[in-house]
Amino acid sequence: MKTGEKTLEIMSTASWYNNWLIGQISKYLNGDILEIGAGIGNFTSKLSKYGKVTAIDYDPDYKNANYGDIEKGKYFFEDKKFDSIICMNVLEHIKDDKKTLGNMFSLLKKNGKLILLVPAHEWAYGQMDKELGHFRRYSKGEVEKKVLNSNFSIINSHYLNWLGLIGWIVSGKALKGILFSNWGLGIFDFIAQPLLLIEKFINLPFGLSVLVIAEK
Repeated sequence: MKTGEKTLEIMSTASWYNNWLIGQISKYLNGDILEIGAGIGNFTSKLSKYGKVTAIDYDPDYKNANYGDIEKGKYFFEDKKFDSIICMNVLEHIKDDKKTLGNMFSLLKKNGKLILLVPAHEWAYGQMDKELGHFRRYSKGEVEKKVLNSNFSIINSHYLNWLGLIGWIVSGKALKGILFSNWGLGIFDFIAQPLLLIEKFINLPFGLSVLVIAEK
């Protein structure tokens, strides 16, 4: 099994966290929704509650999705435009992120929304990133600049999942990736429920990810 597929299968067990993540973005989802990098479909069925989902992935082994290479601008559909595009934990796997953001802009209808989630903090880049095929991690300022340079307007942008960042650092540097095991994610999913509630009230200056909501 490929590293990416194994990671997606493990992440599918974090049911509370996955639902919490969808809850952070649900108000920006509507109409025709394009899910980029759908993988094994951890979020596809959840997104379908908010609109008609078109799921794409460049890897033909993922049967949940149809073919779409957002970096190359090649998709199974032709001239379809979307009300919402969701791209979660995908952009860091793509070499030319500038071109990719431009392609996302082209796929949106006027006033369409881009929901972008990327791993945060360049200093947190380590062996686990390399094993997962990450080209980079982003500062909040860097990803905002790239989104703005692609002609989007930013609606909201903030760090997300402070607890996950601590787990990422401890797991990567001390526990050799133990967080990304079924039982490790199970523990995280349990303790995260009360601890992540703080993010409902304040935006912390750090987190595992940066969440950007942008508009065409």
